[in-house]
Amino acid sequence: MSSPIVLLALVGVLYTAGVYLLLERSLTRVLLGVLVLGNATNVLVIVAGGPTGAAPLVGRAPEETMSDALVQALVLTAIVITLGVSAFLLALIHRAWTLDREDDLTEDAEDRSVRRRLARGEQEDEEELDTTGCETVGDTDPEDTETGPDPVRAAAGATGEDAP
Repeated sequence: MSSPIVLLALVGVLYTAGVYLLLERSLTRVLLGVLVLGNATNVLVIVAGGPTGAAPLVGRAPEETMSDALVQALVLTAIVITLGVSAFLLALIHRAWTLDREDDLTEDAEDRSVRRRLARGEQEDEEELDTTGCETVGDTDPEDTETGPDPVRAAAGATGEDAP
């Protein structure tokens, strides 16, 4: 009877470690977190499947002694899903490494642009953002390089027209 308790404690530790790794900024640690969460899910499904029994093949053993084949199917499906997500994350890690030579997620220039537009009052909500005009250098520069008011707004205010 102590085996399920030990396995449930293992599931708790694995889920805790997986969530901790997912919250890191390094994509490699995120990948490790997904792998740990996948393994924790597999152990949880196995523990929830009940006691072990004979192989679920008809005619080999009485039905009462057979194990549940659904548990094995669910674990196999979870393994395949974890493999697919891991492959996707590996592709993201490879892409980030080839572009920046690091796998840490840094603040995106688009995030700075959205925050700046919200601060200026150019938009009311992040959902209203139209990203078609953010390709200019002025919109994606870091905040510490801005020295004055927006020149487009200042010019529009002087002529009485609305800024684009």
